[in-house]
Amino acid sequence: MVFANKSDSNSEAEKSKVAVKTENKLTDEEIDKITERVEEIRKMDKSDLTGEEKSELKKELKEIKKEMKKSNGTVYIGGTTLILIIILIILLT
Repeated sequence: MVFANKSDSNSEAEKSKVAVKTENKLTDEEIDKITERVEEIRKMDKSDLTGEEKSELKKELKEIKKEMKKSNGTVYIGGTTLILIIILIILLT
């Protein structure tokens, strides 16, 4: 019987790992394409579409909205955190 050594399995897993850097920023081209697509959807005559087609458009718009929020890069600070930051600034100055 042969038992796998824990260090052997970890070293193999570590060798196969690939560092991936993700970029959340959208380029100007991507923003223009997204804007054109949203305007195209808004101008559509949706009365002729079936329910399934309408739901697909809604899903597409939701995905676009998620992408735009992701690329925004805005940091939200809660009220308590803001108060703590202000107190620290006052104490440190």
